[in-house]
Amino acid sequence: MAAELQGKYQKLAQEYSKLRAQNQVLKKAVLDEQANSVAIKEQLKMKEQSMRKQEQEMESLTFRNQQLAKRVELLQEELTATEAKGKKSKKVGEPTPQLSLEQKSVFDEDLRKKIEENERLHMQFFEVDEKHKQIEEALQTKLEALEREAAQHQAVLSGLTQKYMENIEKLQNEKAKLEVKSQTLEREAKDCRHRTEECQQQLKTLHVDLNSRLNESLTIIHEKVPFNDTKCSRLNALNVPLHNRRHQLKVRDIAGQALSFIQDFVKALLNFHTYTEQRVQIFPIDSAIDVISPLNKKFSQYLHENASHVRPLEEGMLHLFESITEDTVSVLETTAKLKSFSEYLTSYMRFLQKILPYQLKSLEEECEFSLCTSTLRARNLELHSDMKKLTAVFEKLQTYVSLLALPSTTSEGLLRSNYSSIYTQISAALHGLHDITKELSKHYNQKAALEQELPTATEKLRTTNDCILSSVVALSNAVGKIATFFSNNLDYFTASLSYGPKGGSEFMNPVSAECMLQNKKKAVAFMKTLKKPCPDSVPYKEALANRRVLLSSTESREGLAQQVQQSLEKIAKLEQEKEHWMLEAQLSKVKLEKENQRRSDTTKSTSTGQLAELLQENAVSVNESRHGQEDITDKYSRDSMNSTSLPTDADSREDLIKNHYMSRIVEITTQLQLADSKSVHFHAECRALAKRLTIADKAKESLAEEIKSANQSISRLQDELTTTKRSYEDQLSMMSDHLCSMNETLSKQRDEIDALKMGIKGNSKKNKSR
Repeated sequence: MAAELQGKYQKLAQEYSKLRAQNQVLKKAVLDEQANSVAIKEQLKMKEQSMRKQEQEMESLTFRNQQLAKRVELLQEELTATEAKGKKSKKVGEPTPQLSLEQKSVFDEDLRKKIEENERLHMQFFEVDEKHKQIEEALQTKLEALEREAAQHQAVLSGLTQKYMENIEKLQNEKAKLEVKSQTLEREAKDCRHRTEECQQQLKTLHVDLNSRLNESLTIIHEKVPFNDTKCSRLNALNVPLHNRRHQLKVRDIAGQALSFIQDFVKALLNFHTYTEQRVQIFPIDSAIDVISPLNKKFSQYLHENASHVRPLEEGMLHLFESITEDTVSVLETTAKLKSFSEYLTSYMRFLQKILPYQLKSLEEECEFSLCTSTLRARNLELHSDMKKLTAVFEKLQTYVSLLALPSTTSEGLLRSNYSSIYTQISAALHGLHDITKELSKHYNQKAALEQELPTATEKLRTTNDCILSSVVALSNAVGKIATFFSNNLDYFTASLSYGPKGGSEFMNPVSAECMLQNKKKAVAFMKTLKKPCPDSVPYKEALANRRVLLSSTESREGLAQQVQQSLEKIAKLEQEKEHWMLEAQLSKVKLEKENQRRSDTTKSTSTGQLAELLQENAVSVNESRHGQEDITDKYSRDSMNSTSLPTDADSREDLIKNHYMSRIVEITTQLQLADSKSVHFHAECRALAKRLTIADKAKESLAEEIKSANQSISRLQDELTTTKRSYEDQLSMMSDHLCSMNETLSKQRDEIDALKMGIKGNSKKNKSR
């Protein structure tokens, strides 16, 4: 309880430290944003100051413009006045118009410059005003965004501070609770200390009692037990274990359930492979209409062999179930039929490896079909990966099942402690197989739904897809039942591995296991003979009297002669009956041969009748054709006789030669077509064989690598075995030394007890003398 509370407190402290770190980070972010907002405000102030300076310049420029406008007006008035004066003074002299023209040109130039300067100032003022407005809008939007971010950060900061305060309050409350619990635990610890002291006292008394019992048992063993065969594992393997009827009944029940599940599994596999073969012959090219590809043809041939690889699984499980009876000892060393089941599973796994490349190429060929859409191609690729995963899981499952069958064939396999992990790996592989079959059924359902929408989808293809889908669903259900069944009984499998000693690390030799079963049969027969009641025996005196009568009296001889004669008569009768039945058997053989001949004659007559009817029909048709030809030839001959006088033998000979050569050409063309088709077939087979050869080479290389790794693992396991043997021998030596030391201590205690007894006796004698 204290450990759980301490763990909770540590978790809360870790969360509090994380929240404090986050709070510091958020504080830094808020301070950075505040600094950014202060900098932006300073920039805004600078911009406002520059804007005010520009406004002041603008005002000064407008004032200067107004002054210049007034001056221009004055100059215009002066110009008008001077013009008027000039008109008046024209009459006086000539130099005045020259001065007025010069002044006018000066004034015009000055006015033009002032106008240009005014336009330039107006343009600068407009540009500065536009820039100021844009900068002001940008700064305003930036300021609003920064104010929003600051408000958000402030809200987050307030929420975090509130959360931190709540966490602090919770931690304080939990701290108070933990303090109360610690006080209660301290009280309990004091009570436990008192109890431990009492238990130590009880342990001392028990130790003394057990030492006394050990001495008694050792004396009994040394006196009564001359030979102990349980120390040696080889000799202990020959001892017959106690017969556990419940264990055998449960094992048989489990094997029966496994047999029913395997039957469903085999049925689903047969349906799946058979319907897959039917689909290959239908889609994408129907074999009834056109010639399918050589790949699909070879794939369908291999799928046709599925029953020879799938049905032995059911037979192997049936043999295993029949080998488990109530009288045997069912463990891994004695279940020899598990080896045959693993071999059948290996053959099926090799069958899957053989059809896998053809299945993948068939799916790729469907993807290359012209009507295959992108979604259908994606479904085919998903099925492509599913089939690879399915074969890989079957390989893994076959490896672990073959490891399970090792103890029944050889004792130099894995250690017994490793088989619990093997059982867990088998359970995991079965669950993985269930997941893959579920994915396969889902993807195939989607594929079937897409193929129904194709314009070339026939009713045969739809029914085949439905059958394959139902078989895949049945396969998934069967695998799910097997996986749940195995995981439910996993503890029982790991608990009852071997019949050897519990401390042993190795399995017993299968030969010794077989000898143990023979010893068990002999023991059962011995117990049965002991249970049989003794037959009623003749008293000794009566037997002696009967023997004397048999030896001396003639009546007994006559009786024996009569018995011999009766037995001879019986033998003669039996020989007569034997001859009678031999004759009967010969007659029945003759009848059987006649009946078989009659049946064969009837079948031949029916076949000959059918042939005769066919020949008659052919003859009739030939006669009709001949009559028609004769009529035609007669007509032709009459016409030719009427028309010309040429001979008809040459024409008929030419027709015969023409017909002969035409029939010969037809035969040669058919033979040529057959030869072409055979050459194409042989070429496809050669290509398939070349592919198989490459695949076999790759498999050979992978197997060589696996053999290398297996040899390395075997050498490693041998090293581990030697080390474990050494450690076991060291432990045995240590245990023997410990027993010797215990014997020495016991002998010392005995000496001390004897000395104490002598001292007590001496003290009692002294007390008596006193």
